[in-house]
Amino acid sequence: MVIQPTMSSKAIIDVWNSTNEVFSKYGVPISAATLESTVETKVLYKLLLELNNFIGSSSTTCIEGG
Repeated sequence: MVIQPTMSSKAIIDVWNSTNEVFSKYGVPISAATLESTVETKVLYKLLLELNNFIGSSSTTCIEGG
Protein backbone atom coordinates (compact mmCIF):
# COMPACT_ATOMS: atom_id res chain seq x y z
CA MET A 1 0.00 0.00 0.00
CA VAL A 2 1.23 3.48 -0.84
CA ILE A 3 0.39 6.35 1.49
CA GLN A 4 -1.79 8.80 -0.45
CA PRO A 5 -2.75 12.46 0.12
CA THR A 6 -6.38 11.38 0.57
CA MET A 7 -5.50 9.44 3.72
CA SER A 8 -5.61 10.93 7.19
CA SER A 9 -2.69 11.01 9.57
CA LYS A 10 -4.82 9.12 12.11
CA ALA A 11 -5.55 6.29 9.65
CA ILE A 12 -1.88 6.08 8.68
CA ILE A 13 -0.74 5.88 12.31
CA ASP A 14 -3.38 3.24 12.99
CA VAL A 15 -1.62 1.02 10.43
CA TRP A 16 1.99 2.21 10.82
CA ASN A 17 2.37 3.56 14.36
CA SER A 18 6.04 4.41 13.86
CA THR A 19 5.14 7.03 11.23
CA ASN A 20 4.28 9.30 14.15
CA GLU A 21 7.97 10.31 14.04
CA VAL A 22 7.58 11.67 10.50
CA PHE A 23 4.37 13.52 11.33
CA SER A 24 6.06 15.09 14.36
CA LYS A 25 9.03 16.16 12.22
CA TYR A 26 6.70 18.01 9.83
CA GLY A 27 4.40 19.32 12.57
CA VAL A 28 1.37 17.51 11.14
CA PRO A 29 -1.50 17.09 13.61
CA ILE A 30 -2.91 13.61 14.10
CA SER A 31 -6.50 13.89 12.93
CA ALA A 32 -9.18 12.34 10.73
CA ALA A 33 -8.75 15.09 8.12
CA THR A 34 -6.98 14.16 4.88
CA LEU A 35 -3.33 15.07 4.47
CA GLU A 36 -4.16 17.15 1.39
CA SER A 37 -6.47 19.30 3.51
CA THR A 38 -4.08 19.76 6.45
CA VAL A 39 -0.63 20.03 4.83
CA GLU A 40 0.58 22.82 2.55
CA THR A 41 0.95 21.66 -1.03
CA LYS A 42 4.67 22.48 -1.17
CA VAL A 43 5.29 20.30 1.91
CA LEU A 44 2.83 17.53 1.04
CA TYR A 45 5.01 15.94 -1.67
CA LYS A 46 8.03 15.79 0.65
CA LEU A 47 5.91 14.38 3.48
CA LEU A 48 4.41 11.66 1.30
CA LEU A 49 7.82 10.72 -0.08
CA GLU A 50 9.30 10.48 3.40
CA LEU A 51 6.33 8.53 4.79
CA ASN A 52 6.44 6.01 1.96
CA ASN A 53 10.22 5.65 2.25
CA PHE A 54 9.84 5.22 6.01
CA ILE A 55 7.43 2.30 5.60
CA GLY A 56 9.30 0.90 2.60
CA SER A 57 6.46 1.40 0.14
CA SER A 58 6.38 2.81 -3.38
CA SER A 59 4.22 2.55 -6.44
CA THR A 60 6.48 -0.24 -7.68
CA THR A 61 5.80 -2.34 -4.56
CA CYS A 62 2.04 -2.10 -4.93
CA ILE A 63 -0.51 -3.43 -7.35
CA GLU A 64 -3.50 -1.53 -8.71
CA GLY A 65 -6.41 -1.61 -6.26
CA GLY A 66 -4.50 -3.06 -3.36
